[in-house]
Amino acid sequence: MGWDRKIQGAPIPLNELFCTRHPTSCSALLRHKPLIMTAMDTRWKPNVTVAAIIEKDGRYLLIEEHTQEGLKLNNPAGHLDPGESPAQGCARETLEETARPFTPKELVGIYLSRFQRPQTGEDITYVRMAFCGDIGDVQPGLSLDEGIVRTVWMTPQEVRDSAHRHRSPLVLRCIEDHLAGQRFPLGVIHTDAAVSELPPLQP
Repeated sequence: MGWDRKIQGAPIPLNELFCTRHPTSCSALLRHKPLIMTAMDTRWKPNVTVAAIIEKDGRYLLIEEHTQEGLKLNNPAGHLDPGESPAQGCARETLEETARPFTPKELVGIYLSRFQRPQTGEDITYVRMAFCGDIGDVQPGLSLDEGIVRTVWMTPQEVRDSAHRHRSPLVLRCIEDHLAGQRFPLGVIHTDAAVSELPPLQP
């Protein structure tokens, strides 16, 4: 429900409409409106991320990276950038973090997770879209993204045994789903043309 309603085509603020119909409660509405508006302005939103689940000869490609919690293992992954589809974002992040070209072929799954960092008060919910596909060779002249120490190929059991070093429980969950044969066509995620075609809003 928005704050505006239309009467005979003219937008009227909800507080004015309410005062007209319920004058005895008008003062209470106006007294609480700042609190309600603050809640609406700070609407909760998850962080959208993409991840590459890369398997070759029975081993999975992970990255080892510096985090605020120390050196951690992760799938090649990162945040979706403006103007790109999830598959495009996954290809970009994989190239940046492994120096290898990656072509997403199928969706492994869509995951929801939550992370809390008590020392800073951060409480973050992530939506992760994980893709599998074809990985190329290391590209000469490309360096790994800032904070990434190395890439490493690990067997499924090695990934399981290192769970205490994973940046997120989704690192193993995505690999287990891939091992179980979970796949979906890329077309189940539709990226509207407006994502890339609309220009940025001017301040």
